[in-house]
Amino acid sequence: MTPYAEMTKDEMKRELEELLVEYDKFQNLGLNLDMSRGKPCKEQLDLSMGMMDALYSGADMICEDGTDCRNYGGLTGIKEAKILIGDMMENNPDNIIIYGNSSLNVMYDTVSRAMTHGVMGSTPWCKLDHVKFLTPVPGYDRHFAISEYFGIEMIPVPMTPTGPDMDIVEKLVSEDDAIKGIWCVPKYSNPQGYSYSDETVRRFARLKPAARDFRIFWDNAYGIHHLYETPQDYLIEILAECKRAGNPDMVYKFASTSKITFPGSGIAALATSKNNLEDIEMQLRHQTIGHDKVNQLRHVRFFGDIHGMMLHMVKHADILRPKFEAVEQIFEENLAGLGIGTWTNPKGGYFISFDALEGCAKRIVEKARKAGVILTGAGATWPYGKDPYDSNIRIAPSYPPLEDLKTAARLFTVCVRYISIKKILENMDAA
Repeated sequence: MTPYAEMTKDEMKRELEELLVEYDKFQNLGLNLDMSRGKPCKEQLDLSMGMMDALYSGADMICEDGTDCRNYGGLTGIKEAKILIGDMMENNPDNIIIYGNSSLNVMYDTVSRAMTHGVMGSTPWCKLDHVKFLTPVPGYDRHFAISEYFGIEMIPVPMTPTGPDMDIVEKLVSEDDAIKGIWCVPKYSNPQGYSYSDETVRRFARLKPAARDFRIFWDNAYGIHHLYETPQDYLIEILAECKRAGNPDMVYKFASTSKITFPGSGIAALATSKNNLEDIEMQLRHQTIGHDKVNQLRHVRFFGDIHGMMLHMVKHADILRPKFEAVEQIFEENLAGLGIGTWTNPKGGYFISFDALEGCAKRIVEKARKAGVILTGAGATWPYGKDPYDSNIRIAPSYPPLEDLKTAARLFTVCVRYISIKKILENMDAA
């Protein structure tokens, strides 16, 4: 295909007319598709229905150590669940706290505790003049929402295919003691699907922050969410690497089974150092007597061990992989060579990141919405919802049925082409 930048003005106008005809056909289909969040589809949720039979009225509800899961107690989770989730997170069970269903809730609690009571004896953040977080961009909008809610200033750091720009991260954290944390999705990142390189992880572990209460918020949401049996991305384990580097307390590592079993009733966990655990448990004793041990036991009985969980994830991949490949193929067929957009081809996770021409993302998303396809809002992948380039769009292929997804992807490419030509023509007229 001829790059749009090489077309004459008349050629672009003819292309625009043809695209408008094609767009009208999509509008007449009466589409109503939601691709705004990375939600598992019904077929994925059905994979875990056997968990409902893992426990029943006559089931043994007693753990190996004698804990009755129906009763009070077990502040940090049952041993069996710590072993299962420890294997999933690649961490020692003794370094893990099992929570309720939401890792996002654990992250919120962790920031809230630091705001009101500080980190391991440091000054509570709410008593400081300035609190800042580094935010790799494009990034996860719910991380940004937590920071914004607590009035934390967010400093964008560019993402690369190997992780955040570590030259910038190292410089900023070493110079400014108001920088208290950084949000990370280190494996199959949201939205690009990038995984941090070995060098990036090692540089994280060897940071020399000016703030002694600086923490890396390591949200390993997609740790075992591969799309392919091979190749798969692997990470150096951050807690072990921090310990080797003499920074054992610098990381809070989060994970959950939200996109493994049921998002509404999974189990979440935090892994961190012994010192951090003691600090957290002091607060936790005042907050709860214990989380849902019955649900923890149900997960253990359903999977058996990490091998059962990994076999389960292969079934997820078999459902998701054709959806990602369909979107990537349609993008390639309809957009490649036009010079109006680039996109990622992740090997895992839940998202594809699309970068349009500067100044086009909001108009593309709105154009798709008018034809019945709801995308993540343009700007959502940047702090405060403000993409300074107005170019990044997060694509979430997981939820729609495959044929609907193909229709939505084709419509998206029509919108991208239409808005891009309009933008190029506007620039030509303004020149």
